This record gives sequence, structure tokens and C-alpha cells, in this order.
Amino acid sequence: MKISALELLDQLKEITRQHIQYAQALTQKTEEELNFRTSQDSWSSLECLEHLNRYGTFYIPEISNRIAASKTSPNDIFKSGILGNYFAKSMLPKEKLNKMKTLKLMNPVHSRLNKTVVDEFISQQKQLLELLEKAQHIDLEKTKTSISISKFIKLKLGDTFRFVIYHNVRHVEQVQKILNL
Repeated sequence: MKISALELLDQLKEITRQHIQYAQALTQKTEEELNFRTSQDSWSSLECLEHLNRYGTFYIPEISNRIAASKTSPNDIFKSGILGNYFAKSMLPKEKLNKMKTLKLMNPVHSRLNKTVVDEFISQQKQLLELLEKAQHIDLEKTKTSISISKFIKLKLGDTFRFVIYHNVRHVEQVQKILNL
């Protein structure tokens, strides 16, 4: 994938703004509604968001630290890496949901959750927006980040943003299906 770096950042910012707006609407729901699950083993809306919060707890500081340490100048074009593009695209929801196994540490199923999960999600999305703004001033290809499953694998920052935000898309859509909104 090859795209204007600013265009990519703008697309990701718009998706993130939509997620903030949607999550703000969720604050009007009751905890009972947000804890509803369609089956015993499925996730509730709050569990979907808690799952994203757990990933955010890793990726937001990782991205922030890499941006702060980057000495690169921005490049006009972003060219995705093979592995990064694969990971990012695999996160996007398909017509027929492609189920994926999650790491035990990142699986919130049957957790006792309240609406603070929504507040945390909104907070993390706002932090992501700030990081997307800062990323305009560095090279999205030369700046690399670790990933949650291995500190040895590094992805281009642009691919990391795509992975994290597309992962959010996947689970926000899951929440929408659960709540039929």
C-alpha cells in the first residue's frame, strides 16, 4: 500500500473522531445494556471496549515514546511494510466476521466492568488523536514500534497506527451489532 502520509493520518484521525463520538453516545446507555452479551461466551459491549483499552495501554505509550525519540523528517509518501500491511488489513472486519483468538491477557470475557471502561476508551482515543497530530512531523516509515506480541518484531509507525485503529474499527462494529445501534 502506498499513500500520501498526510492523507493516511487524516483518514485515521477521522475514524478515531467517529469512535470518540460513538463512545460518547454509549455513556447514555445503562451498565446493564453495556454488559449485555448475546451468548454466554460472547463479549459484552464493555468487554469489547475493555479489550481495546488493554491494547491501548500497550500501544499508546509505545507510539508516544517512539514519536518523542524520532529524529526523522516527514516523508510525503507512506509505503506500508509487508508484515505491517498484513496485520493492519487482517484487523478490518469482513462481511462474514473472521473470528480471531486473542491473547489470554487481552481477553476480558466475564470481567466485572462498569462505565469507566467507556471513559477510558474515550480518553485513549483522544490520546491517539494527539499522537496522529504529532506524527505529521516525523517519518512514518523510518520510525518503528514494537508490537504487543513480540518486542523483537518492529513495524513502521504508519502500519502500527493502521493496526491499532483498524482493530478499534473491528470491535466498535462488534459493539454496534451487540447493541443494534
